[in-house]
Amino acid sequence: MGIPHTAGLEMVLFVFLLAFYLLTLPGNLLILLAILTSSNLHTPMYFFLGNLSVLDIFFPSVSSPKMMLYLTGHSHTISYQGCASQLFFYHFLGCAECFLYTVMAYDRFAAICHPLRYTVIMSSWVCASMTVATWMGSCLHASVLTFLIFKLPYCGPNEVDNFFCDIPVMLPLACGDTYLAQTVSFINVGLVALMCFLLILTSYSHIVISILKIRSSEGRRRAFSTCSAHLTSILLFYGPVVLIYLRPASSPWLDSVVQVLNNIVTPSLNPLIYSLRNKENTTTLIWIPSRDVRPATDQETLAKEEASDG
Repeated sequence: MGIPHTAGLEMVLFVFLLAFYLLTLPGNLLILLAILTSSNLHTPMYFFLGNLSVLDIFFPSVSSPKMMLYLTGHSHTISYQGCASQLFFYHFLGCAECFLYTVMAYDRFAAICHPLRYTVIMSSWVCASMTVATWMGSCLHASVLTFLIFKLPYCGPNEVDNFFCDIPVMLPLACGDTYLAQTVSFINVGLVALMCFLLILTSYSHIVISILKIRSSEGRRRAFSTCSAHLTSILLFYGPVVLIYLRPASSPWLDSVVQVLNNIVTPSLNPLIYSLRNKENTTTLIWIPSRDVRPATDQETLAKEEASDG
């Protein structure tokens, strides 16, 4: 059914969505290329940022191409299998991003609260294990949701009141008992996201306390700078999740607008947020150094300041 109350605006929406989609792909590819090619950025923080760029490349592709096709006059229909695929990959990639933001918050906690032990806490093995757990846990999460939603009988209306297939618009179309699917969906989506958000808040509570203990204003500024990009991305990510999945009443128009922001606009903003707020990343995007001389990372600087304060 597309986005409600947008009849006659198809070409305007197409240009808007295409512009953001074309910004998303090269922006995240540049971030990923910079991290892969520069030895300065081979640290845990940028390892997780590279994973985030991969997610932001694929996440808009779940719904954007199909939506832009029907905005240009193509058929509005989607196959049953295609609908299931959209729901699976949307929750697989969305859950992976949710878990990844939590891991990135823990990485910032280790870097700022325990700078002298940071390389031990966030070793290569720990980073790899966290990443594998993130991807595998997200796959399990999406598989359970997709199985529960599409094992329901669909024998009545077949009009999806949105621009892609998601749980809130699929459940009203089922002609069977949806209590189990609704309950598990609320737990899997709402409570898991809430738990991740609480873990992030816990990490940043410790981070703020540690930053306030740093005596030098430059040290505090640098510490806050390393966290500001991550906090901005978290707010952009969790805002739509709360509006869509944790509201008691559903509004098709509001849900569609929020989904557009979440699916297409936010992934295009993350490269700008991380590159503009991070001096190392911005410098690497402009010029990838060929020398082996490596500037001190934020963790090393904070460790020196912590040691001198101690």
